[in-house]
Amino acid sequence: MENGLNPASADGATSRAADALLSLCAGLLPVWGRHLSTSRAQSEVAVTQMLQAFSDIGPHINMAERQSQQINDALAQPIGGVTGLVEACQHALTPVLCDTGLSIQSRAAVESVLGMVRDAVGALEQIARPFQHETQMVAEQVERMYIGFQYQDRISQMMALLESDIALLQDALRATTAPPGLAAWLDRLESQYAMSEQHEKHVGDSANIGASEQNNETTFF
Repeated sequence: MENGLNPASADGATSRAADALLSLCAGLLPVWGRHLSTSRAQSEVAVTQMLQAFSDIGPHINMAERQSQQINDALAQPIGGVTGLVEACQHALTPVLCDTGLSIQSRAAVESVLGMVRDAVGALEQIARPFQHETQMVAEQVERMYIGFQYQDRISQMMALLESDIALLQDALRATTAPPGLAAWLDRLESQYAMSEQHEKHVGDSANIGASEQNNETTFF
């Protein structure tokens, strides 16, 4: 026979290769599915615990922000507030300072008291400003962490879909009927996508993928 090839032998080799590939897939897919399931479950537990922790922190941060604002409002009050204290003392002591009979020692004492009031008010203002800034910064960082948890939820949904698809492929490998075609399988899989990134990765559009990766906005769903 030309080239020494036996059609029956070639068909047998192809069949054995197909059987080996089927056996390989049947053994590997359950392992992949279990790993995906475990990874997804552990990430969901971790995120749930962190969300609970931040939920407990949230009221304290809100209280700190309110207290910071109240402190600033109190300092800024023109009447009865700390900021207005210097002006009020100045106004009250001006007649005393204008008294021509006031001794040099008494005048110096009054001016010293006014200086101490100015210094005290200035110190309070310097303390309040960083406090307000820090509470705002903490609130912003907590918000960023919540957004990070939202991304983790997106990843969990993607993994759940892959886990489900692996299970369907296992069923198809065990079935005695002909499996669905690749196009039909991919169409069904794509119909379950909830995020634009999944559609972009599905078609392999590198331009769209690059644009998506540069967009930091989180899609909540």
